Amino acid sequence: MTKKFWNFTVRYEYMPPRTPTGGSICGAGTRSKSWATMTATIRGVTSIGSIYGFKGPDKFATKPSGEWQTVEATIIGNRITGILNGVKIPDNVECDKATGSEIDGNVKEPGPIFLQGDHGTVSFRNIRLKELPN
Repeated sequence: MTKKFWNFTVRYEYMPPRTPTGGSICGAGTRSKSWATMTATIRGVTSIGSIYGFKGPDKFATKPSGEWQTVEATIIGNRITGILNGVKIPDNVECDKATGSEIDGNVKEPGPIFLQGDHGTVSFRNIRLKELPN
């Protein structure tokens, strides 16, 4: 059985490959919400530190491709805070809908944690999860 979470903080490091045009995406999420730490420009759109399909990043905080990036994402209720390389983006943003990379559409129920790699190889390390009180 897959464990399901409501409130949590996940911390991890990821490294996109070195490529001339980028193209790798990674992210973390649960309960139909995804805080996407996109690592490169794809089709002319850069969304590093976005809430996927919902809100763009508040600041640019990514390191170049081929370097380890540090991520902390906290979801409490319908609020998402993401920290990328020590910079808080987004900060306590309310998101009450599925964001497009969801496992299902159940935004009001606990769900599994997922790490995503897409459009190329992404490496992960030092993955830690802390469940928070409801």
